[in-house]
Amino acid sequence: MLLCLLLTATLVQGQFTPPDPKNVTGSVDENGVCLCTVILPDNTFPVERMESLEISANKMNISVQQQITTIQSYHKTLNVYMEKIMDLSQRLEAMEGASYTELEFELLKLEIQEMEMLILQLNATMGGTNVIVHTLYEEIRNISVMVNKLQAYDKNNILLVRREIVSLRERLEECQNHQTKPTPPPSYGTCNQGGLKSVGRPHVIQLNYGGYNSRYGGWGKDSFVNTSQRSLYWVSLLESSSCFAKVIRIYPTLDDMLLYKNAIDKSPKYILQGGGMIMYNNTMYYNCYNKGEICKYDALSNVNEYKSFPNAAFNNRYSYSGVLYQDMDFSADEAGLWVIYATAQSVGDIMIGKVNSTTLAIERTWATTVYKPAVSNAFMICGVLYAMRTLNTLKEEIFYMYDTRTSQEGRLNIVIDKMKATVHSLSYNPNDHKLYMFNDGYQVTYEVAFHTDLSQNLEAAVIPELQISETTPHGI
Repeated sequence: MLLCLLLTATLVQGQFTPPDPKNVTGSVDENGVCLCTVILPDNTFPVERMESLEISANKMNISVQQQITTIQSYHKTLNVYMEKIMDLSQRLEAMEGASYTELEFELLKLEIQEMEMLILQLNATMGGTNVIVHTLYEEIRNISVMVNKLQAYDKNNILLVRREIVSLRERLEECQNHQTKPTPPPSYGTCNQGGLKSVGRPHVIQLNYGGYNSRYGGWGKDSFVNTSQRSLYWVSLLESSSCFAKVIRIYPTLDDMLLYKNAIDKSPKYILQGGGMIMYNNTMYYNCYNKGEICKYDALSNVNEYKSFPNAAFNNRYSYSGVLYQDMDFSADEAGLWVIYATAQSVGDIMIGKVNSTTLAIERTWATTVYKPAVSNAFMICGVLYAMRTLNTLKEEIFYMYDTRTSQEGRLNIVIDKMKATVHSLSYNPNDHKLYMFNDGYQVTYEVAFHTDLSQNLEAAVIPELQISETTPHGI
């Protein structure tokens, strides 16, 4: 309306009362006409911008209503979670002071896992920025940690006691079912145990004092039961031909041998042949060089003796597989001194001879059916021969046994590891239940284990169809 009046005032001529000069700025021409100048803004009204503003305002109003609805829903959900957390807290407090079962733990942990999943979903819908949701998640995690600690620590020892009771009940039932009186561990030097059960891992003592070039020989301890020289060790190295030895080196203790010090070299009058020698009651027993004779050398008195061994093969006729000049292999166990050999009459099959350590007479012999050149080495334990054969460069197998007490033989399958390919000598010591092996120059020991049942000497190993009779001395 103001615009129209101003325009009318400008265009219409006639009498006109000018506006108050204090309020209107203008001029009067010579004809008395009032002239006013009015500067107007854009003469077009911004209708489109106004409509856009109204649309934006409506959308914002709708969004605000939606957020209010969502917050109300979150509020209800948070109240539910808070009630569950309070319930879990009360249950935890009750469990801390009372008995509980493992099933209760598992149910509680399942509920906590369910709540953790719901909280993670809620956190994802809110973009992970809500402080209340984050606080709830931390509380649930703390409760989960508390439950795990309660189960792990078992403050009242309820679960631990129950498990122990179950274990004791099972052991009691097993004891009632079997009702066997336990056999005490075998004592050294006796045969109060069953047959050989297993052989342990190789324990390398050292490379012999002659170095790697001295690959042939034997070593060990005094095999006499309850010997007075328990700490003594002996080593005898064969010449490069692996045929004979001239020196027996004695060490007072294991430390002396390990440090190669305080050695005492003994030189018997009769040269040793092969690696089948053994020390028994301070005396070395061996095959005399180049003869079918048994020699012995007393290391204390330096006395030398020998005795003819008729029919026994020598000079590498029936040695072990892969080993030269070990036609006679002497062994000692709880029952005394033995010799393992072969004869032309046995066509190379192993013979077992019981040796009188004083007179060197062969008191009794037994014949086996195992071919000596097919055996890598052998030893005696409680009057039972155990023969070994090579499986590969790192394994041997104790595959055969012969019990001189029952004249029965059997098959075994006891695999043992070795460090090198060739076993040059092997002997058993009844004072510590160990095997002493000279393995391509290395001095190695093995722990042996026995069956606790005295009847388990030939069980499941006897070959029933074999009936092997004893023979008289040198009767083969």
